[in-house]
Amino acid sequence: MKSFFMRLKDRMTGDQDDLRIPEEGDEGYVELSTDAEKSRSKITVRPFMLEDFADTKYILDSLREGYTIALVNIRQLKDKDLVELKRSINKLKKTTDAINGDIAGFGEDWLCITPSFAMIHRDSKLPKAPSGQQEGMEEY
Repeated sequence: MKSFFMRLKDRMTGDQDDLRIPEEGDEGYVELSTDAEKSRSKITVRPFMLEDFADTKYILDSLREGYTIALVNIRQLKDKDLVELKRSINKLKKTTDAINGDIAGFGEDWLCITPSFAMIHRDSKLPKAPSGQQEGMEEY
């Protein structure tokens, strides 16, 4: 009866190699080759310059890939157009929330945006920065 089903299966699939009956002493496992470089993705910390609202798209595309931590310099757009800056930050924040990421401002000119596997440390008792240096993080 077993051979009947084996022949029927052979005719249906046309593949003889997968239907090999294990011999005595055969361990019954298949050795697969593993390529560590292909199976493991590296995390990239990538700087961005936000010069225009259109630059937001490139940042979002990188974040959606899932392996990018974005450091965004917002200085040029801040000096140019505050309304566009607010639009960009709102769009970045909505996407960050959608991917379960984290977003925070560093000083006055930088944003850090992380994917879901990373979080930004926030300390409520940040030491005071000496005059001339920027202070800690801002919540967005």
